[in-house]
Amino acid sequence: MLQTEPETPVDAEGAPIEPGADRAERLLAGLNEPQRQAVEHGEGPLLVLAGAGSGKTRVLTHRIAHLLATGAARPGEILAITFTNKAASEMRERVEALVGRSARAMWVTTFHSACARMLRADAEKLGYSRSFTIYDESDSLRMLKRCMAELGVDPKRYPARSIRSQVSGAKNKLVDAPAYAQAQGSVFEETVAGVYELYEKRMLAANALDFDDLLVRTVNVLEISDEARERWRRTFRHVLVDEYQDTNHAQYRLLQLLTSEHGNLMVVGDEDQSIYGFRHADIRNILDFERDFPEAEVVKLEQNYRSTQTILSAANAVVERNRERRPKQLWTEIAGGEPVQLSELSDEHEEARWVAGEIERLGEEEGVSREDVAVFYRTNAMSRVLEDTLVRFELPYQVIGGTKFYERVEVKDAIAYLSLLANPADQVSFARIVNSPRRGIGNTSQGRLASHANTTGLSIWEVAERVEEVPSLSAAAIKAVSRFHEMMEGLRARADEAPVSELLEAVLRESGYLDALAAERTIEAEGRAENLEELVGMAVEFDANRELEGEGESSPLEEFLQQISLYTQQDELRAEESLITLMTLHNAKGLEYDTVFLLGCEDGAFPHMRALEEGGEEEERRLCYVGITRARKRLYVTWARERRLFGRAERNLPSRFIDELPAELTERHSSAPGAAAGLGWETTSANAAAPGDPGPALELRTGDDVVHAAFGEGVVTAVEAGGVVVVRFAGDGTERKLMADYAPIRRR
Repeated sequence: MLQTEPETPVDAEGAPIEPGADRAERLLAGLNEPQRQAVEHGEGPLLVLAGAGSGKTRVLTHRIAHLLATGAARPGEILAITFTNKAASEMRERVEALVGRSARAMWVTTFHSACARMLRADAEKLGYSRSFTIYDESDSLRMLKRCMAELGVDPKRYPARSIRSQVSGAKNKLVDAPAYAQAQGSVFEETVAGVYELYEKRMLAANALDFDDLLVRTVNVLEISDEARERWRRTFRHVLVDEYQDTNHAQYRLLQLLTSEHGNLMVVGDEDQSIYGFRHADIRNILDFERDFPEAEVVKLEQNYRSTQTILSAANAVVERNRERRPKQLWTEIAGGEPVQLSELSDEHEEARWVAGEIERLGEEEGVSREDVAVFYRTNAMSRVLEDTLVRFELPYQVIGGTKFYERVEVKDAIAYLSLLANPADQVSFARIVNSPRRGIGNTSQGRLASHANTTGLSIWEVAERVEEVPSLSAAAIKAVSRFHEMMEGLRARADEAPVSELLEAVLRESGYLDALAAERTIEAEGRAENLEELVGMAVEFDANRELEGEGESSPLEEFLQQISLYTQQDELRAEESLITLMTLHNAKGLEYDTVFLLGCEDGAFPHMRALEEGGEEEERRLCYVGITRARKRLYVTWARERRLFGRAERNLPSRFIDELPAELTERHSSAPGAAAGLGWETTSANAAAPGDPGPALELRTGDDVVHAAFGEGVVTAVEAGGVVVVRFAGDGTERKLMADYAPIRRR
């Protein structure tokens, strides 16, 4: 543990720097030559191009300590900025370990926190009082909705989140409301311009700033007030910025205003890890640094302290295809390393089994702890099949930066629709979806419906059927509830016989849920729609299995809901500490694991089709580079020849990034023609390795003991053509035909 208040500052090796010692020189001990060069840099701008795992935070914190040790700056003259509170806290701890109590006089903080502190002193110059309120995302969205209502903007046609996204993008580019209004070219943009202008007026009247305003208003103050600009320039004699490749235009302008006179700006970053363009990050800030600061010194950190050379060479080979970058080659003293494992699977189910089986093998044969394993994927929707499979393999996991599939809002909404169709008396499901998407049935109306049900003893569905009898309900609410009830009754008429996938698609279409997501025009809404497509795909698989197994005692819908309930309940039972980590590639930045799996590496999935259509191939390639360089020892890359999306099986080509990996660094596995039935593997490598073990493909024979997620333990009584197995289940003695590649079964 780092001491927060050491008796004596320590050097780069952690050794104490005794009083009287040459502290500046001791701070350089243990640094490599480029790191020393960056730490010892004198006056003027400095760009440190820090490759993945090259010790950038160490360089930044040691430069701060070196500035103090040499007398180049006093603690209060240093402003060190990063992006997240967690990163700022870690940086502050490391600086304090190096310099002791004097770190408390420095500003080691985030962009937004620094701007908030600066504005407390100067907000009055813009018409705000010093006691302004900072609105979080929900507060600012609430204010924006009020402005929309005041202007008569239809929230169904122009969703508030979509307008909020446009306003935020404009602010991060320092485009104010009048400038945005002049540049508008569509009805939607014209609507945004009107809301933007009124929103700014109402925020000023409320003496409130949103997160974007913290940056924008600070820039405004520094631009209009010579006194404020000179005061803050004198205050911060040295400005140091981490993750510079993630800065947007407003942040760039802020740094320019603070440092353009003395030029003491040190930025640390890596254009190869610029992956947040959708959050308005501008890669040109780091690529054009020398143009903006002609006297800048540039230092490259290329020695990696994290990964094997095999992994680094693979990462170099991929990212060097990009044009918008500066040449650099990561290297390490950790020579060699295991080949990158490339695995081609028949579909997403075999892919998930391969990953789960390999994680089990690594634990049993090589002692790899689950907490040292991470699985990355391009979109959240890709996690569903993997999560189901990990549950069946009894491998506990955690989802970082996201929510487990069945706990996602849109998935729970869709399941609530189905639950209400199966059980119209389900008041919880009714309350969840009656106004989702918005239908004008607000909390007050819902309260009156529930109160009438409690008073009369009627079910909530019966109340909706006779909604005109509910006291004090407005005519508009009565009409909205009647329409909802009519729509759901039409769906209920199909619920008993229709395949679940068809019923779910009808629910999402006729309820307006998918239309509402499409109308948002945001990246987040597109992700939610993809998750619903994945849920429909799951229903297609369920229908296929049920057709093979024959009809059960319950309706298809009831069986489907029971199966989902079983998954979620099993998930809740796991509370072990050693967990496999699942996350999207965007959330992986800054992390590292001994073993990394990259799932779903198919063209159109990764790189994502939307990114390719919008000219974002280079950012997708940087995302691949980030994923590869998270691995310390082992890297697995998988793709499926066929993957179901929205219930349709799509044939796929391997990601172009796979072809960019040097063959001599890889070992390639491909499921043989019979792999759909779990019948074997082919293994090839640049080293002409012999065919490998069969791997974790599900290979069932007559007499095998198995466990089904819903039906429990059983025994295989027959294996038929096409990957079909017959299983007799111990619980009720029934025999069921299952598709081995799709059914939720595993060998016991």
